[in-house]
Parts: sequence; structure tokens; C-alpha cells
Amino acid sequence: MAFRAVHAEWGTVFAHLADLGCGRGWEAVWRARPPAPLTCDECGHAMHAKTSGAGLRFFAHAPGAPTCALALESVAHHLLKLELASAARDAGAHAELEVRGPDGAWRADVLATDPGGTWATALEAQLAPITDTDITARTERLRSDGVTSIWFSDRPRPAWLGAVPSVRLDRPDGEERLVVAEGLVKFDGRSWMAVPASLVQFLAWTFARRIVTHAPRTPLSYPQRSLATVWTAPQYITAEATELEEEQRRRRVHEARAAALQREQEAKRERIRARNAVTRAKALTEAAAVEQAARTLPPTRLWQAARSFRRGVDQALAKLADAYSITATVGFSTGDPRYAGGVPLVDGHGVPAAVYDPDPGRVRGEAFLLLAGLLLIFPSKADQRRFENAANIKKKHRPVDGYRTEFLEIPVAGAGVGRAWGARSCSCAVPRLVVKIENAEYPAEPCEQPSAALAFLRARCRSCGGRYEGAWRRTGSTPA
Repeated sequence: MAFRAVHAEWGTVFAHLADLGCGRGWEAVWRARPPAPLTCDECGHAMHAKTSGAGLRFFAHAPGAPTCALALESVAHHLLKLELASAARDAGAHAELEVRGPDGAWRADVLATDPGGTWATALEAQLAPITDTDITARTERLRSDGVTSIWFSDRPRPAWLGAVPSVRLDRPDGEERLVVAEGLVKFDGRSWMAVPASLVQFLAWTFARRIVTHAPRTPLSYPQRSLATVWTAPQYITAEATELEEEQRRRRVHEARAAALQREQEAKRERIRARNAVTRAKALTEAAAVEQAARTLPPTRLWQAARSFRRGVDQALAKLADAYSITATVGFSTGDPRYAGGVPLVDGHGVPAAVYDPDPGRVRGEAFLLLAGLLLIFPSKADQRRFENAANIKKKHRPVDGYRTEFLEIPVAGAGVGRAWGARSCSCAVPRLVVKIENAEYPAEPCEQPSAALAFLRARCRSCGGRYEGAWRRTGSTPA
């Protein structure tokens, strides 16, 4: 099926035109005797005029025709070409069907031209699938000969839509003429939205250059797809550019305000840090003085209990030595409320270097001033998180830069392993033993000769929480 043929005498004739484009009627080629001398301008084979049952006029190849691009086109494709040609003429342009390029490199489905000959636009009906690369190449071939192009499809979601100047057409229920369903938009101040228009209106605006192609820089409103190329009026392109410039200005203003606020907050934090340095130095000096005073007195029971039985203290001291190169011991001022229930670990000069396992519920006053500047070591990661989470709740007892915390990477009693008797064997070089007798723990020590109690009692190391496998003996009658 084709709507264009070549008459041996009259030249090119068009089935869709009332006068065939040469001043003759349809009867001059349809059922004429002798048959009209018609040939295909694509393959050169003989053609004859035909009329469908619905009254559609067209040219068909005579039997024995070779493979021809025109013969392979579908009825839907031919009908869409007819509607494009009719709409182009209604929009004020001259329209020809199936026009070949000067060197045969292209053939336009419909070539719309200005009656004055100032412009030419190819209207391409594309119903079959095509890649973006192929449709772009065909567009470039037309452009190289000074012909712009617009691609049309009435399929629901053509994948190539927007890759080249194009629109999707639709025929609403009850409507006779096609309308533009996708690809024609306007800018509403924030995004692009579809513009309803008939095919004739769209072509009239295009021919008059009232709408042009544009690559949108802001999204299209749902349900429109984001297309790489759309059709819109120049004033909407200007409106988008203005809005983007205003958005950039607002962003710069916001960023400037945010930067100023950040500088102000950082300056405030620096002032707080300066004040904290003074208060923390004072708190450390006072804690060191308390430690020196405590060293002039006999060791308290709290110091003895922390030194001998507080789980994980030895590991905390080893952590200070290995990770921070600080040789420390348990402070004689253990039990002072400024450590919030934790164990002070002091250096060789008696100055607190860290606090082991402080209680977050007791961090207040002097305890907060001191602990905010010291390293805090916890028996486990869970204990570390518990302290930090509690500190987050009490905002006034949280330093501006947070606490400096560490946790021991080996399991200790209280973290789930050391609480179970016999959970694992003790491997400490100097174990600190206790033995459980009638729900009380008594101090013990390794020995060479096993005692009779070894048969039914088990000793445990307070340092690592493991059971002691060797011989032991009890060293005191007072529960630890």
C-alpha cells in the first residue's frame, strides 16, 4: 500500500489529494482503460490504483513486485501518514507524502513546507520499535539536508520518545482527530506539566516557531515521563531559567546562613572548651591532691577490694600501658564520689589518668567536671554504650565534644562469661582467687598442697572470671 506513485506523463500523483496533485480526478487512474502507466518511485515496479471497502484510495504494487519499503509498511502506518499530511495542510503548510531526499539518503513520510519555501519539516510516523541510536541517525541525515523533523507515534509508551524532537499522539474516546498526549509541556513555576492540544494546533505552533524543542532541567509532573527533549514555548524556557537562577540564589543564601550559624556554633564550642579546660584542670588538681592525702593514710577497704577483686582492673591497667604508654596503679582515693563509683587509675605521680567503669547515674557535680576530661575504660562494649546512652539523656552532664571512652576487648566477669562458675579456665600469670562458700566469696591463693575442700569447692579468678584448675587455699575468714 502506498499513497504516492509516478505517472509516465503527469509525474508524481497522490492518492490522498482530490486532484491527485496534477489537476486530474481519481477516475483518471482508477479502473482506467487502458490501465494508467503508474510505477513505484521506490522500486520502479508497476502499480495500479485501488479503493478499499471503506473508501480509502491508495496505490498497490502489481503482482511480482520485488521487496519494497513501501509495500512493507502497515495500514496503520499509512493511515497515520495521511492524518499527519491532512493536519499539516490544516495548519497552513504544503504537505507531500513519501518525499525522497536529494541523494536518496532519506525518505520523509510527510514533508511539510512553507508556501514561501523558507523551511521544510519532515513529519515521521514511527510505529515499529527503533533504537535511540537509529532514530537519532535518521534525524541527523534529514538535518544535513536542511530539513528539520518531528517524530510521531500513537503507541502507548514508545521507548524512543524524547530522544529526538517527538510527541506521542492519542485519540480520546469520541474524538475524530488526534491530540498530543505527551511531549508538549509548559512550566508552572516549579515543574513541567502537559499541555493539551490537537495535532493541528501543535503543528501550527511548530510551523510558526511559537514552540521549540527544549531539554528540561527540572522534572516533569507525574504522570508524565521525564523526557530528554520536549516541546514548549520560549517564554517557558525563560521561566525555567529564571526559577533555576532564583533557586541557586536561595541555595547560596541558605548555605551562607548555615555557614554563619556553623561558625557561630563552633565559636561557642571554642568558648566552652576554653572554660572547660580551666574547670577540668582545676578538677584534676583537686583530685590529685585528694590522692596525695589518701596516700598518707592506711589503705582503705575500698582500695583493697578494687585492687584485689574488682573485675577487669588488671586489664584496664594493661590497656593504659599498651595503648597509651601510661604506667598506672589503682588510686588510694578509691571511693571518692568524684569518680562516680569508678576506680581511679593514677600515674606514678598520683595524678588520675583514667577511671575504670564509672556509674552514669552518679555523674554529677565534681564527678562530671573530672570525668569529662579523663579517659573512661569500661569492662565491655555494652557497658560503654550504657554509659554513653545515659550521658546522652542527661544533656547537662555531657561534654561538648563527648566523653573519651574505651572498652576491654576480652570478656570479664559481669559481661556474661565470668558470672558462670567453670565457664573457662584461668590463665592469668598472677591469679586473684576467691572461693564461694554458702553464697559468700572468700579470698584464696594458689598453693602447692591441695586442701580437702578442693574435692567439693571450686576457686575462681576475680581478674578474668575463669575457674582455677590448680591447688588453692583460703587466706581469710571474712567474705570478700
